[in-house]
Amino acid sequence: MSPDFVDALIRQNIEAVKRVPKTDFHNHSTFGTRIERVEKWASVLLQRPPFRMRGIHGMMSYVRQTLNPYINSRKGFEFTAEYATQDAIEDSVRALEMSFGVRFALFYPDRDRGLVHFVDSLRTKHKNRIVLRPELGFIREDFSNGELLGLAEKCIDAGSFDSLDLYGDEDACPPETFQPLFRQARRQGMRLKAHAGEFGGAEIVRRTVEALELDAVQHGIGAAESPEVMRWLSRNRTMLNVCPTSNVTLGAVESLGVHPIRKLYDHGVRVTINTDDLMIFGQSVSEEYLNLYRAGVFSAGELDGIRETALRSVLTNP
Repeated sequence: MSPDFVDALIRQNIEAVKRVPKTDFHNHSTFGTRIERVEKWASVLLQRPPFRMRGIHGMMSYVRQTLNPYINSRKGFEFTAEYATQDAIEDSVRALEMSFGVRFALFYPDRDRGLVHFVDSLRTKHKNRIVLRPELGFIREDFSNGELLGLAEKCIDAGSFDSLDLYGDEDACPPETFQPLFRQARRQGMRLKAHAGEFGGAEIVRRTVEALELDAVQHGIGAAESPEVMRWLSRNRTMLNVCPTSNVTLGAVESLGVHPIRKLYDHGVRVTINTDDLMIFGQSVSEEYLNLYRAGVFSAGELDGIRETALRSVLTNP
């Protein structure tokens, strides 16, 4: 236990919270830095996202209208990924699992090789300040796009990505669709993750974990609907990488005070606390911890235990 972290939470001193080591296992590179950095870089004032948005579709509408004109390019992508890493370092994040979408390979003339080269250079550049564990991201809606599937296979074989994540609309297609891709990633020694149960229920969480043999679920909060599924996740030691502010803003949870992360924790499910999209939700990992403490969801000691468990997982899964 870190007395400094516990004391910082009790005193609600965000600067002190920031100084204590932590992790971020759910971070999308293209939205991973603060919106103020984009404004300064692009010399523009950007409309802030609504306090509440209607799920993923509402968020993506805001992204298309407000953010994409500035960041949806090779230059914009590389800028946001660089400063997402910088923001994590400034928040004392020691291990960052950051997602790089397969679609970003289309920004490069040499496609997968260009993306892999950038990811490798970013990890090398910051290796003395943070453990960057790049994650390859694939969108469910692209399941029928042969070019993107081929690029994903090449990126997996390159050996530069530590994990594979599946995201997008949970209803776009069944998880079994992606079994060949996930089996290929497992053969390469990659950790397997997928977004599930962000808006769907407990059974889609279990089905996705079983179908893709996942090590971790991004969000997974729908599992709280079922004590049986929570017990199953606990027995299987499946980690849920939860993003509290994202869940509230997108309408998956009514408020922070009733966030199901508490119920998941009480049923023995391994949970971590993460940012998701700093550019959109505006909360660093440190701020997420402090928000949960202020809302009375966890005690300072419990939050410190969650923080330390996440850090230990990096040591056991280097």
